[in-house]
Amino acid sequence: MTRIMGILNITPDSFYSNSRYPSVETAIKRAQDIYAEGADILDIGGESTRPGAPEVDPSIEMERIIPVIQAVHTLLPISVDTRKPTVAIAAIEAGATLLNDISGFSDPGMQEIAASSHVEICVVHMQGSPQTMQNNPFYPGGVVADLMHWFEKRIELLLKRGVSSKRIILDPGIGFGKTVEDNLQILRHLSQFKSLGFPLLLGISRKSFISKILEKNTENILYGTIGMNTLLIRAGIDIIRVHDVEAHRDVVRLLSKY
Repeated sequence: MTRIMGILNITPDSFYSNSRYPSVETAIKRAQDIYAEGADILDIGGESTRPGAPEVDPSIEMERIIPVIQAVHTLLPISVDTRKPTVAIAAIEAGATLLNDISGFSDPGMQEIAASSHVEICVVHMQGSPQTMQNNPFYPGGVVADLMHWFEKRIELLLKRGVSSKRIILDPGIGFGKTVEDNLQILRHLSQFKSLGFPLLLGISRKSFISKILEKNTENILYGTIGMNTLLIRAGIDIIRVHDVEAHRDVVRLLSKY
């Protein structure tokens, strides 16, 4: 059954305004609500990764997320959305059990932590950085072929570094350096990514490609998000990363009886 990863942005500038919880107190309350709504995993981030978002100092990122991880890690498994080794180490010590790295563990320090720790890792593909990723993204061999090649090389590197294959999850990075058509091509060829033999995580919740297709703003694309995630669940995606946990829990429960 597809697992639901609930999003908790402890930031003032994440792309979906209703998902911003800039204080520790409001973030802990939202984490408790996400648990009550039926999430299987809580994904906590202290740095926005929307297109053009500025980089956050690791000390600020830790100040935002560590108290929340400490407060709620006994409720459900905690994923931390970071690409910084110091933040990753602190998060694991606080109780996180999954590292969700949008840079695909390109930092040797993150590779070392992935190899030496007991936690799961999610290897996300991103072209460029949040500051540059939507500046005319281009894939010479086609987005699916290029991502498949990138995943094969990155998996090979991580295995050589000593990461257990049982702890690797893959995410093709919808919206991270992709055009609308690139995103659709990825979604049309999920079976190719599944053929790599690792669990797949997809995060399409309220993203701009849905807004562009429907010609609606982020606040008004819940139905489009649910529709797309329903297709992902039927395609056997292992984890979906969502803002609206309760709605997607209902979909998963219903489809489990279908």
